[in-house]
Amino acid sequence: MESRSSDRAADAATRYLVISSDCHAGADMSTYREYLEARYLDEYDEWAEIYSNPFDDLEGPDFDRNFNSDRRLAELEADGVVAEVLFPNTIPPFFPSGNLVAPQPSQQEYAQRWAGLKAHNRWMADFCREAPGRRAGIAQIMLNDVDDAVGEIRWAKDAGLTGGILLPGTPPGAPVPQLHSPDYEPIWATCADLDVVVNYHGAGASPNGLIAGQTGGAIFLIEQGWYSHRALWHLIFSGVFARHESLKFALTEQGGSSWIPGLLDFLDFYYERFGEADTVEGVFGGDAAKGMSLTPREYWARNCYVGASFMRRIEGPLRHEIGLDHIMYGVDYPHTEATYPYTREALRWTLADAPADEMHKMLGLTAAEVYGFDVDRLRPIADRVGPTVGELSVPLDAPPPDSKCLGFTMETFHRPW
Repeated sequence: MESRSSDRAADAATRYLVISSDCHAGADMSTYREYLEARYLDEYDEWAEIYSNPFDDLEGPDFDRNFNSDRRLAELEADGVVAEVLFPNTIPPFFPSGNLVAPQPSQQEYAQRWAGLKAHNRWMADFCREAPGRRAGIAQIMLNDVDDAVGEIRWAKDAGLTGGILLPGTPPGAPVPQLHSPDYEPIWATCADLDVVVNYHGAGASPNGLIAGQTGGAIFLIEQGWYSHRALWHLIFSGVFARHESLKFALTEQGGSSWIPGLLDFLDFYYERFGEADTVEGVFGGDAAKGMSLTPREYWARNCYVGASFMRRIEGPLRHEIGLDHIMYGVDYPHTEATYPYTREALRWTLADAPADEMHKMLGLTAAEVYGFDVDRLRPIADRVGPTVGELSVPLDAPPPDSKCLGFTMETFHRPW
């Protein structure tokens, strides 16, 4: 009896290894200049002289969280996080806004924008080297020139950007083909061959990017999740996952994850109807179904993951329907809506009832497998700073009053399908 009690106490004292699948970083604008090709420096200086920053959170005393390596490490450790997957945040040269929400460039704009993204990628590689093994940086690509994109994917792999690539959105009316186009086959093939994760982040597929004005901002926020989800059915029904069994596709910060089970039901229904020649749906989608060997739900289980930023309360009970091996918790540092500095509280609010073995997967082990983190290398850090099993098993009575994290404010939100 005493032995069992000791075992339980030891289990409760075990610390979780937390890897955030969703953090953001970027250089100061003047720093990007150091990474530009020399032929763009004069053009950069002209652009920088008239540029006006459109985002309040890219100014002020906390702006350096984007690139201050020591500050990031200290603040994330204080929040119980030992490693992070890094999406972009600050504005690269020649962009009107951050790439996540910037409209697709025209062919006339492409050369400058591409130079700006490559500068960001090279800065990101250096930034990850400042904390070896603790940052999986994501390289940005564009879809205007597939050969350029493939070349940058190969460079990113060689440069050690283990986060993979950020796939741009293709909203209706974009000056590039939609994601289901066969034009992009070299991108999928290269990522599958090199084991490069394809990431798709929320807010990156809305028409016109982040629309200006109060009403435009409201419409953007309401619609951005749906536009972001489109990539999943584009890749499924165009046969991308059928052709590339090993391709890893991560959908991150997509307006929660409660939409996944219902959407998979919806896609499975259409797949079944597409396969029946005597149905109306079969007339439209029969050719697509013929190119698929699995159902949409089965492709999800084999190829897909969700970067589950600031999970809501309703999403905890859905974790088995989503797939325990497919959920990667994200804290969204350094954004206003992030769980930071209350990640422990957010986890108690959402997942206090989850068994420890499930928590280990969702909080770090799945992300480690997907993005190639060395768990043995990170374990000593987790043993020092990670939240304990016992701590996170205690439900939180009320959210921190000063937190703006969406995991607290939208705890009962469910996106129906």
